[in-house]
Amino acid sequence: MTCPADLHTHTTASDGQYTPSQLAAKALAAGIQILAVTDHDTMDGAEEAVRAGQACGLTVLRGVELGAREDRHMHILGLNLGPECPALAELCRRLRASREERKYRIAAFLRGKGLDVPLEEVEALAGGGVVARPHFARVMLRRGYVSSLREAFDRYLDTDEYQRIERWKAGAPECIAAIHDAGGKAVLAHPCQLGCSHGRLEEILRALKDAGLDGIECFYPRHSPEQTAAYLRLADKYGLHIDGG
Repeated sequence: MTCPADLHTHTTASDGQYTPSQLAAKALAAGIQILAVTDHDTMDGAEEAVRAGQACGLTVLRGVELGAREDRHMHILGLNLGPECPALAELCRRLRASREERKYRIAAFLRGKGLDVPLEEVEALAGGGVVARPHFARVMLRRGYVSSLREAFDRYLDTDEYQRIERWKAGAPECIAAIHDAGGKAVLAHPCQLGCSHGRLEEILRALKDAGLDGIECFYPRHSPEQTAAYLRLADKYGLHIDGG
């Protein structure tokens, strides 16, 4: 028997569209029975989502998504975290401080490209949560500088030139250790975004497995059927949990 689950979601605590309570309601309406709230570098929305889930009969797992230093597209999900996790909370605090400082560099970077993207407008869109690149992308789209969010990233926010102003990140082993300290499971998110060969992905998985990685996100909207099948084989080969969201 299968249980419909979504183990990779974001709320307005980072770059999501819905508040934690709204997300829980949307998930329940969609037939989801288990929801993991995995905001970028913060657990601020988790407790609200847990309470909302308890009120409506939805199982909500505390989670987080951490960017890793090894690759700009490497993200580690922390799933089923405990309510008290000081090491992970401290890591998130450092990551959030880095994001807070980075937003000024992003605004300056875009000004250098001739784009007027007021930081106040970006911060208002973030609603007091973590200011992330998607918030800048949405303002760029709103102001007509790009025709899609994808274009904002392809032309400006995910280029080699942009990487010179990227924020501080912890190494993957530190991310995994902090997640384990919180009683959670560490999962490699959306491996397709690493953009590497199958052989290179195996090397990465072996290194992460040695560092304590528990799972791999095999099911993800941008994965092709062929990629999903390949990731399922890798999960079986390396004894990793299968996750999706």
